[in-house]
Formats: sequence, C-alpha cells, structure tokens
Amino acid sequence: MSKSIEFWDTASKNYDKTEQRFEYIHSKSRENTKKYLGDNDIVLDYGCGTGTTACALAHHVKQIHAIDISLKMIEIAKAKAIMSKIENINFLQTDIFDKRYHNDSFDTILAFNMLHTVSNPHEVTQRIHDLLKPEGLFISVTPCLREKMSFSVSAQIQLIRMLCKIGIIPIEIRRLKSSDLDDLMANAEFEIIETEKTYKGASSYFVVAKKLKK
Repeated sequence: MSKSIEFWDTASKNYDKTEQRFEYIHSKSRENTKKYLGDNDIVLDYGCGTGTTACALAHHVKQIHAIDISLKMIEIAKAKAIMSKIENINFLQTDIFDKRYHNDSFDTILAFNMLHTVSNPHEVTQRIHDLLKPEGLFISVTPCLREKMSFSVSAQIQLIRMLCKIGIIPIEIRRLKSSDLDDLMANAEFEIIETEKTYKGASSYFVVAKKLKK
C-alpha cells in the first residue's frame, strides 16, 4: 500500500467532519453543477471521497462511476448510497488512469477538490480530456491557495505544507491561482464556459470546461 493511500484511508474516519467547515462551498458547487447534467448522462466522479457529491447528484443522471484511491473512502461511500437507496453509482477503488476506462466514454467528469493534490495535474487534465465524449464537460472545484484566505485557514495550510515537506503528510498540496487553472484547461484543449469564485475562509474556483472538437 502506498503512503498516499494509507494517508487517505486514515483520513476517511473523520473526513466528513473535517469537511463540514467548507460545506457552504461544497453545497454551492453541487448546485451549480446540476444545471449541466442530463438524465441520460454518464458521469465520472474523480476523487469521490466518501461519496457525498456522487450521492447528491445521482438522481440527476443515468449513471455515475465514482472513483477514489482510498478503499476506506469507497466503503463509506457505498454505505451512504445503500442507506439512501441509490442504485446508479458504481464505486470503485482506482485512479483516473485505470485502463478499464476508455476514451470518449463520459458526458461529464467531476474533480472536486482534487487538482491541487495531484502530482501531475497536466497529465490528469489531459487524461480527463481523452475520457470525455466530444463536447463533454469537465467540472472542477479547486482551492486557490495563492489567493485570499482567512488567517486561520492560512495558518492551517502553512502547517499542512510543513508536514508535507517532512513527509508526515505524503501528498503534494499545490498553491494555485485561478489563472493557473485557466491555463491548465487551455493547455488540455478545453474551452471554459463558466467560472465562479467563492470565498469562505479560502478562495475556491468553480470551473466548467468543454472538450473542444478536433
């Protein structure tokens, strides 16, 4: 088991509780997303965590494939879906590069609070582009840690980054600006069709990008 998987497995125990402070941003992002979903859509939820977003959006689409590298996160997510009697979500412990997913397969791909934690954002974004159907949508929400933050959030981020440097937290936390994310989309041949910044202790950037026709 890799250190990053072990970290997220451990984090799963209190994940929902720790994310409650950002529920305003999460809830607003989910509501913004709904207007882009269709009843026949096949959706990939990349980095689904404990399944809150997938369960909230399941009734708006045909099927969701929800993936996370943490088995413990997936187990919690499955339990949520069973409790809510949701049957159109396929939860799987894997990553975005799983070869079982083929090009031009998904109408929409979600990446909520993911792009600042991956080691290879350009490769991830290109992979998402490949997996989307022509004119498919990539909807992401990303904390912009080089922009406005409250003192308490800033102090927390500084602590996390220090723990990352000494290896206690085995993931990379990128300090991005919204312009960095715009560039990331453009380089992967996406057309941005909507953006929105939300501030609640930290700036979060909601982006809807369409796969350009070749």
